[in-house]
Amino acid sequence: MPLLKQLQNKKLILASASPRRKEILSLLNIPFEVMPADIEEKISGLSDVVPLAVEKADYIFQKHPESLVLGADTVVIADGEILEKPKNDEDAFRMVKKLSGKTHSVYTGVALLSSQKRFSVLVESKVTVFPISDEEIRRYIEDEHVMDAAGAYKIQGIFSKFVEKIDGDYLNIVGLPLSTVYHELKKQGLV
Repeated sequence: MPLLKQLQNKKLILASASPRRKEILSLLNIPFEVMPADIEEKISGLSDVVPLAVEKADYIFQKHPESLVLGADTVVIADGEILEKPKNDEDAFRMVKKLSGKTHSVYTGVALLSSQKRFSVLVESKVTVFPISDEEIRRYIEDEHVMDAAGAYKIQGIFSKFVEKIDGDYLNIVGLPLSTVYHELKKQGLV
């Protein structure tokens, strides 16, 4: 049975402007639209991650109640500090220096909203980073566009050469835990 038919003629909408989330979701081979939620993203602690994903999904769901809407938000936490997108090169340097030689967590809040069901979850992956010299950090920041990445890194980019170990879902670190999304859709009988 074609996946679109299994979605019971519901339109799947990704409530995110992230090109990485769009690329990841496309791996399911399910037609979807991208409609970024126009909301202010405020994260003051880990407890805000899932509610923000729900808020993004709900913003779009209110405009398209016949659809299935996916919202997500990702944060990097190192030594108890939330590392959001860096403000400038100095901030990016500080963040990467904080990750150097340590293990940190990447959390993604995921929300799937439809007229039948509301699902949300927090997914954690741990990343262990080799020690990185100050010169390597400076070169990395010069070579990689990091201003749009939480924690000043994209694990699928140049930063991957600094990663010693990953514990958990790799795609969660990129920005969307695809297996979690897929299995929830499957559990709901939508794929």
